[in-house]
Amino acid sequence: MRAYTWTDKALTRHAGRFVWLSLDMEKAKNAPARKQIGITAFPTIYVVDPVDGHVAIRWLGGASIPQLERLFDDGELAVKGGANGPALEALVAADRAYGAEKFADACAHYVRAISLAPMNWPAYGRAVESLMFAYGESDSLEPTCRMADQVWPRVQGTISSANVASSALSAAVQLPDSIPGRKDWLVRYEDACREVLSDPSLPLVGDDRSGIYFSLEDAREAAKDSTGLHTLREDHVALLEKEAAEAKSAEQRAVYDSHRVALYIALGRPETAIPMLEQSRKDFPDDYNPCQRLATIYKEMKQWNEALAASDQALARAYGPRHGWPARRAGVGVRRGQRPGVPESRDADHRPDGRGGPGLRSGESAPRAGLDPRGHSRVSGAGPPGWLPGPPRSVCHGVARSVRE
Repeated sequence: MRAYTWTDKALTRHAGRFVWLSLDMEKAKNAPARKQIGITAFPTIYVVDPVDGHVAIRWLGGASIPQLERLFDDGELAVKGGANGPALEALVAADRAYGAEKFADACAHYVRAISLAPMNWPAYGRAVESLMFAYGESDSLEPTCRMADQVWPRVQGTISSANVASSALSAAVQLPDSIPGRKDWLVRYEDACREVLSDPSLPLVGDDRSGIYFSLEDAREAAKDSTGLHTLREDHVALLEKEAAEAKSAEQRAVYDSHRVALYIALGRPETAIPMLEQSRKDFPDDYNPCQRLATIYKEMKQWNEALAASDQALARAYGPRHGWPARRAGVGVRRGQRPGVPESRDADHRPDGRGGPGLRSGESAPRAGLDPRGHSRVSGAGPPGWLPGPPRSVCHGVARSVRE
């Protein structure tokens, strides 16, 4: 978002509509805001009512320019009132419930809004995607797939098809074999994801496409199709290398670092990531991520001294809940002389809300924790189905928005 979307000149005309605020939620001074609005993943976009501070709209993950403009319109409506028609009234109620983290209520209202939506309703795609997010927050796997079946004819060929297809496929992967329809859903939404990837008319940036690839890879892994999985990973990493080569700034190029690291490791050639990460370390000397990723790569290569040195450099740059994370993600000791392993967590001393751990789900292993189907860094709690490999792409930022009075 920061590298590709917020810099787009098309957003200039919206500058006066809102009071714009970007918050780094890992800094202790922002803990009250984090507690007030709730954060389950980065990035998250909020429209906040300036009167009482309640979250009128919550949008998980990145968004295209058309999606943002839809959010802006719906956000103003949610704050200022004036919703006309039962579908729009249900959508406003759903957004308010979702913003308050009342996910079951939000799901019910979104379903109602979708059922009442007239043909060519401008908010249809946004309502569907928000429902997918809300289902994800409540781990509603079967409802995700059933709703995808219902809405696919209307979202097929639109920007919303990417989220619907990848969410449904990731949900189907997680369902037990005993669930009727699982096999059909796997086939149907693998095909849908491939259709989305092959459609050049959809305005998807590279990391959106990358998230869809990860969903497809999870499906091939679940099917124990090692050949198909390897082919997908090779195509995936080729896409990311092309996107990185065509990036117009260092920040855009580095967006793909975490996904490329995960893929190079999965493909058995971790050393390929070293030049990329060294460049990122040079371009972003104060960011812990390049050093942390280098430590991970060196650990995979069993170059323990280099891994420890990179881990030390990451620790020197990290702050907040990430302070104890780099060494743990790399799987190397913090203190000189320790054998390679997972160090004791010290995150509770640094996390703004005082809770321990970097926010991974209980029992998750680091290689698969941290990202949702579109590559967004998870923080805590249940999230969209289909968690994917790879560390966060950068120091994460929550984004808050409030309507200008």
